[in-house]
Amino acid sequence: MPFRMFYGISMTLKSSLKWDKVMFKIHKKVKYALTALKYMKKKPSRELSTAKEICSVFNIPFDPTSRVLQVMAQNGILMAVQGAYGGYRLTGDLGKVSVYELSRMVVGSISVSDCTSDDSQCDRLDACVLKEGMARLNARLVKMFKEINVSEMVG
Repeated sequence: MPFRMFYGISMTLKSSLKWDKVMFKIHKKVKYALTALKYMKKKPSRELSTAKEICSVFNIPFDPTSRVLQVMAQNGILMAVQGAYGGYRLTGDLGKVSVYELSRMVVGSISVSDCTSDDSQCDRLDACVLKEGMARLNARLVKMFKEINVSEMVG
């Protein structure tokens, strides 16, 4: 069960109150984007892929996957071809797109806690003794995500 969902990362408790089993996870929409990109990368460069096709092959939900494909097309990672035989195809080098950029594009900023998110709504922010440490952790994660390109992730 999710402990707290943040934009690009969620923290999940594997069993109740056992902090030794905490896991940081990439948002599902980012996984759908990476899955679609990997699938399209394996196809011939001019061949189109549809959201329905990708969802069928990988058994992932249509609505969020379709929206992720639209967002990637709006941001120039994919080209959208309209019409009855339309679909999507890669437009360029995935090595030029960082995982950070993809995550921001698909779900927003990467944040490990409320105090490091762009729209912090933490009611304890003024009295928090951890916000500086969390800010350092968040900065390191952002740096790491900026250093990893999408091509590395999708092979």
